[in-house]
Amino acid sequence: MSGRNLKKKIHQILVQDDFAEGLAAIRRYPARQAINPLFSFLFSSDEFVKWRAVIAMGDVVAGLAEEDLESARNVMRRLMWNLNDESGGIGWGSAEAMGEIMARHARLAEEYACILISYIRPAGNFIEHELLQRGVLWGLGRLAWARPRLISDAAEFLPAYMASPDPALRGLAAWAAGAIGDPRTKPRLKRLLGDTATVRIFIGNRPVEFSIDRLAQDALANPNSS
Repeated sequence: MSGRNLKKKIHQILVQDDFAEGLAAIRRYPARQAINPLFSFLFSSDEFVKWRAVIAMGDVVAGLAEEDLESARNVMRRLMWNLNDESGGIGWGSAEAMGEIMARHARLAEEYACILISYIRPAGNFIEHELLQRGVLWGLGRLAWARPRLISDAAEFLPAYMASPDPALRGLAAWAAGAIGDPRTKPRLKRLLGDTATVRIFIGNRPVEFSIDRLAQDALANPNSS
């Protein structure tokens, strides 16, 4: 199958109603063939397609890592390159895909969690673009809810995002903090109580709308936050 036809086919799979069946269909393609089309859909302006591509990328690359870890590492490096200023582009969806992959594969998470954290570390590979920051925070949150131990170092950098004028950044930071459960986030989380702004977060293959107040309450309820 030509690359163009494969891309068209995978797009059809991403938009079909039964996405669980769609993921199974994507798995039937050799991983190295499916990855390139999925990369292109990370940039989709259709939010629905973009998020399904993120999920599919996580599934495919986690499976690839079981067969060929170095090839999976190459995908992670490619995602990192997309987020590098020197790439000449904007890495839409790349941080989200990194978080999804690492949530699904322990070895890759052990190796690359620190890189994802570095994107919010002022002395690290800090990303200034606010829309990309949303993707990084979602990736950190996705990984934190799966493997909180690996993301604990992110806790000290989350309060700055909770003070952002952008409600998406405040909400995503509170959501990630809720998974980590670190006392360093508690003072800023308390300031979010009563924040009635809402944020939509993709959880379990679908968007869920939360008030920031609710996210802060849930995060403070984590016993490790005390």
